[in-house]
Amino acid sequence: MTAQQDETLDDRLVLWNQMSAETLCAQAEANAIVLLPVASTEQHGPHLATGVDSVLCGEVCRLTAHKVVKERPIVVAPTVWMGLAEHHMAFGGTFTVSLSTWHALLHDLCESILRAGFEKILIVNGHGGNMSALNALTTELTRDLDSPIATTTYFIPAARAGAIDGILEDQTGLIHACEAETSMMMATAPALVDPERLPEAQGPQPSMDDLLSPPMLRWRSIMDVSSTGVLGDARRSTVDKGERLLQAASDVLAENLIAGKPWE
Repeated sequence: MTAQQDETLDDRLVLWNQMSAETLCAQAEANAIVLLPVASTEQHGPHLATGVDSVLCGEVCRLTAHKVVKERPIVVAPTVWMGLAEHHMAFGGTFTVSLSTWHALLHDLCESILRAGFEKILIVNGHGGNMSALNALTTELTRDLDSPIATTTYFIPAARAGAIDGILEDQTGLIHACEAETSMMMATAPALVDPERLPEAQGPQPSMDDLLSPPMLRWRSIMDVSSTGVLGDARRSTVDKGERLLQAASDVLAENLIAGKPWE
């Protein structure tokens, strides 16, 4: 049974948009953590829908919250579905916003959460193109809102903890529209995966370090390096791999939250 199908998880206990304002006020009084998922809507090759990052980031946050809520109050805010995706625009089907717009949006959303009475916010990112900007904006959000805004990208803590080692066959970690993302979509939203197009779902396999922190940086469109829009190889994706990846990501994130590590 996939995480999406687990009927024992009552989302009304953790999802902001399934709670009343009165309930959210009580959660704030109880010093609940708020997870703010931020993602993107962009091309994901010939075999996946454009909402992959938003679906997966929201699902990891949901699973994480169901693990944390057994130990301490937690709320998952609605997912921010647009991000910094200029590098995908050449393929079509993509939304992107400017850095200034994204900064203003995150500022106002975090301010709304704080004004609702909450004190601890973790922005959980699900899109590689947001990472560099989010690292920089964390400083400004913390300063401008006078609050310890913490940030993470959901697949990084699990990868660094070794929790995803051995799950994937054709790559070592998450890239783009790849074995990892496709497997997680098969486990979470299988109707958004086109199995007939999987044979086409392959491209170059740069490491995350090469993509996000090369020794010399020059902006390039994904189309310049991958004609399919895929980075990695999705052909051996499976539901089982997806379930294991989702559990690993949510397990490690939950452990960090229960221990209070984002605000140490």
